Amino acid sequence: MHPILGFDARRLAIATLTLAGVAGTLVTVPATAAVAAPVAPAWATAGASATADASDIVLPSDAEVVSGGTTGFLTARPDGAGGSTLTWTKYADGSTTTVQGTRGYTTSSDSVVTHIDDGRIAVRDMTVNGSFFASYNLPALLGNGSKVVGAVGDALYVAAPTRTGYYDLYQLTQQNGATSKRKISYGYTNTGYKVIGRPGSDPLILGTHDQNGETVHWYTTWKGCEIYYYIQLTGSRNANETGAISPHHIAWTEHPGNGTEIVVDDVRNYDPETRIPLGSGQTAVVAGLVGDWVAYGQTDGATATAPNALHALTARSLTGGGTVRLLDHMSSSAVAPDGSLLVRGGTVAQGEGLYRISDGGGAPVVTLVAPTGRPTSVAFTGSSVPEVMDLDKNGGSALLEWTLSRSNVRLDVTLQHRVTGKKFSFRESLPQSPARFTWNGTVDSGESAPNGDYVWNAVATPLNGIGEPAYVSGSFKVTRTANPHDYTDNGSTDVLARDASGTLWRDDTFDWPVAGALTPAKRAKIGTGWNTYSLIEAAGNIGGAPAGDLVARDTAGVLWHYLGKGDGTFTARTKIGAGWGVYNKIAAGSDLNGDGRSDLLATDTAGVLWFYKGTGSTSAPFGARVKVGGGWGIYNQITATGNIAGGAAGDLVARDTAGVLWLYQGKGDGTFAGRVRVGGGWGAFTQLVGLGDTNNDGRPDLLGYGAGGTYVYLGTGSATAPFTRTNTSLYQGEGTKFTSVS
Repeated sequence: MHPILGFDARRLAIATLTLAGVAGTLVTVPATAAVAAPVAPAWATAGASATADASDIVLPSDAEVVSGGTTGFLTARPDGAGGSTLTWTKYADGSTTTVQGTRGYTTSSDSVVTHIDDGRIAVRDMTVNGSFFASYNLPALLGNGSKVVGAVGDALYVAAPTRTGYYDLYQLTQQNGATSKRKISYGYTNTGYKVIGRPGSDPLILGTHDQNGETVHWYTTWKGCEIYYYIQLTGSRNANETGAISPHHIAWTEHPGNGTEIVVDDVRNYDPETRIPLGSGQTAVVAGLVGDWVAYGQTDGATATAPNALHALTARSLTGGGTVRLLDHMSSSAVAPDGSLLVRGGTVAQGEGLYRISDGGGAPVVTLVAPTGRPTSVAFTGSSVPEVMDLDKNGGSALLEWTLSRSNVRLDVTLQHRVTGKKFSFRESLPQSPARFTWNGTVDSGESAPNGDYVWNAVATPLNGIGEPAYVSGSFKVTRTANPHDYTDNGSTDVLARDASGTLWRDDTFDWPVAGALTPAKRAKIGTGWNTYSLIEAAGNIGGAPAGDLVARDTAGVLWHYLGKGDGTFTARTKIGAGWGVYNKIAAGSDLNGDGRSDLLATDTAGVLWFYKGTGSTSAPFGARVKVGGGWGIYNQITATGNIAGGAAGDLVARDTAGVLWLYQGKGDGTFAGRVRVGGGWGAFTQLVGLGDTNNDGRPDLLGYGAGGTYVYLGTGSATAPFTRTNTSLYQGEGTKFTSVS
């Protein structure tokens, strides 16, 4: 039998240590001053302060539990400088005391042990408001490189390096200012020790050493004498891993092969040993032993990016083998003096906080001690979506934001136009909080989003698998300035083109230049049979609907009206009237008299220019014609451009047979000022089309289409130099494909 633990020898490795001194020698280090009551040095007391009483205990959301006592508990929060802010919270009233130190140690008592700096350790009694109890200067006591490897009550366990690269293990205590150090082992590990326990029970000592060229992992308990015997583990471990000890059990982690096992021994009877395989590549910590249950889990479940059953704090029965889920995740734990566990974690039902796991006689009992006020499930905590988005601004984009309780989520956002059902979908994993998304004003099909009312829906799916997805929704409106060449109600220019087969196509363009050029977004087929018309012209909004309209003259001279529906299609045609065969040129789509409605111009075969006022009526869209003047037979093309020169109303450009383009500035009454020469070379184009404002600078633009290429002429606002030419990818390589462009 094991001489200390009373264990069977099947897994017992017996080793007699070579001692450099007498077993159990007590070395007393005199205090610098003999005092009846200990007085803290300045470095051990600076920074401690108490706060006002609180009616309820509330845990800061970034606090982790370090230690727990009978009257309160110690937590640590990041201080922003690589250290921690340590706080003691009383159970009785929730009052808190800030404790000086960069790191706290688990003591399972009302003693608080903190690392100050340069190897200095302070011990305080929190039952008397954190008064100083003891202080240690480890370099002075045990040499440089000494480090605390455990604390039980007010006793410290310190690993001190030897000259040979190994570590001795000491227990340090202090009474009335006198320090006692007891050596527990002599250079029996080259990686250090880990000591775990609580007052009133033997501590568990975990260690590693080299034995005959083999690395041996072991544990033992210490009953006041040096280590002579130890239990050798079957797998590897490291000094940072966890274990637990209770009056009846000892638990630790091992790594046989590439897996992890939690092993529990019953100190009352070595048989049977309980092994809990966690699976290949899995890790977990032993949170503690509660009655005949061992609690374990991973500590990163709250921030993990993939589901794992070990995210949950799980209790395994050491008698029946069953398991229960205690918390949905955990991040830190400490053993209280009564053997219960204090665990920082969360449940979907009660949220984040500090929980106590107690022995209930059957399964462990879970009690929320101090909530943080934050949910464990992912939640939307705020959103910022503009109620109205003017996409004529900010390059046609809008900033949308959602604030989340966690960032380890997959965020799915959908924006949907209520009328057409067109959507924009967005997905991002691990978004920042707030999750900022700049919507570029397009929909999934690649075209600019239509104006009007939208609903938005956001779904945050937890990547760690804890809790259900969170949902939030709202609405907004998209607005843009109306464009006479817009058939899809998205503020962008649409260009119509008929090919040789009589098929009419619509090219939707982006509302803002792409790389400085007008760029097509999507081409759609409107329909076939349009070769029955000798003339097709974009007419602007002449019927009172939100989108632009179309007029077409058939070979019999009848003019027809196609009312734009706002979705890129048109209603069935309605007859405007007969007798339009007398005209060889028609220009439409511009407000020429300043009444806000699009008008129409036509030249007859005698060279007379006529003005048709827009009425806004779908059944009779134009008023009676008014003669503008003669002499227009010298032009082979006229185009209503809108107000490009800054005058009173829409303007007109006309190209003569020599290819010279002339500007006629509108007076605002349907007539024009004298012509101004724009320039020559315009005979290269078969079509000149007034596009409306393509680049959102407030001035209309012009398209030139022909065998020599397609170009956009941006309006400048100048009457003497009204255009500047830019490239476009619209109709590139298609300069002879279309018989009509409007």
